[in-house]
Amino acid sequence: MNERKNVITSKGNPLTLVGNEIKVGDVTPDFTVIDNGGNEVKCSSIKGDITVISVVMSLDTGLCDLQTKRFNKEAEKLGSDVKILTISMDLPFAQKRWCGTEGVTNVQTVSDHRDASFGTAYGLLIKELRLLARAVFVIDKDGIIQYAQIVSETSEHPDYDAVLEAVRKLK
Repeated sequence: MNERKNVITSKGNPLTLVGNEIKVGDVTPDFTVIDNGGNEVKCSSIKGDITVISVVMSLDTGLCDLQTKRFNKEAEKLGSDVKILTISMDLPFAQKRWCGTEGVTNVQTVSDHRDASFGTAYGLLIKELRLLARAVFVIDKDGIIQYAQIVSETSEHPDYDAVLEAVRKLK
C-alpha cells in the first residue's frame, strides 16, 4: 500500500492519506461499497455511464451536506446518462435516513465503512480519522478517470464549475 503524508489539511493541521494516488487517464480502480439497502456495489456497475463520484467525510456535517445537495440539484440538469455517487464512511442506514430527511433522490449514496475499499483504492483514506478526504472524480463510459480533484483543505468546497465542465465535455 502506497502511503502519502500530509496531502490534505483540516483547519491547517496535516492529515495523512493512505492508498494509491489516482490521476486523470487512469482506469477506474476496483472497489466495493455498500448501498442504502445493504447490498454491495462494485466498481464495474458504473461502466457504461458517465459517472461523477463525490466523496465526503460525513453527510451529517454542514459542508458535506451542502456538497451532496449541490450534486443532487445538478443531477436534474445533467440528464439520465450521468450517474452521481456520493461515497462516505457513514453507515448505510444513516445515509438512507439523511437522504430521506433531506429529500435527496438524484444521487446514490454508498458507504465505504466496511473495509475502506474505495478509500484505499483512490488514495483518500485519512489515516488519523478513518474517514474519506473530500474529492470529486468524473469517469467516462469506458471507466477512465477524466477529471480528479482532491480538496486540499477539508473545510473547503470542491470546484463545482470545473466538475460540471468535465461532465459536459463527455456528453
